Amino acid sequence: MSDEEKYDFPGEKVDVVWDGRLCIHIGECGQAEGDLFVGGRKPWCQPDLVSPSEVKGVVERCPSGALYYKVKDGGQTEKANAENTLIVVYNGPYYVRGDLEIEGAADDMPGVKCRAALCRCGLSKNKPFCDNNHEAGKFQDYGAVGEQGEGSVESGGKLSVSLMPDGPLIISGNLTIFAGSGRKSWQGTNVALCRCGASANKPFCDGSHTTAGFKG
Repeated sequence: MSDEEKYDFPGEKVDVVWDGRLCIHIGECGQAEGDLFVGGRKPWCQPDLVSPSEVKGVVERCPSGALYYKVKDGGQTEKANAENTLIVVYNGPYYVRGDLEIEGAADDMPGVKCRAALCRCGLSKNKPFCDNNHEAGKFQDYGAVGEQGEGSVESGGKLSVSLMPDGPLIISGNLTIFAGSGRKSWQGTNVALCRCGASANKPFCDGSHTTAGFKG
């Protein structure tokens, strides 16, 4: 997470906004082919150098919701993915995508209505969002998923993410979970996921937050 808050990059047809409160520097933007984002250039992002469709495509790669766009003249804004998904990242956070309603998200964080990186190590100072403190804290979990869930579910719909006080993430709605290996591993409509980093049954909560003294 950056100490900076927001930067606006205006364009003729579409504006791009970068929200430093959510950025974990994955690099999907800077590594993207084309001239939308160029490191060391000022301004770093120039929406008018590419087509509006390319702006949307690159911005929507951002897994944390730190980047989002605003289309001018009533154009189409970002739509949630047709399938609600969550990836258990190798030694990292949960990447969740879909029609999201996240407890603790500020009203001025529109990017996390479709994409978010959620802390699962317990160390973030920006809970429920990841701030990369899993790296400094040497959090280790490779993202294996041992349970299968209740089975096939509908692909979309609202996905509610709430926080049990000093406990797990409670996710309600149609959801498919992918292991860190990329395997589609769990499907269901209700799940409690560890966010203290102590569960012996990651990514699922096993009550270890109580003995670990987790607060958040």
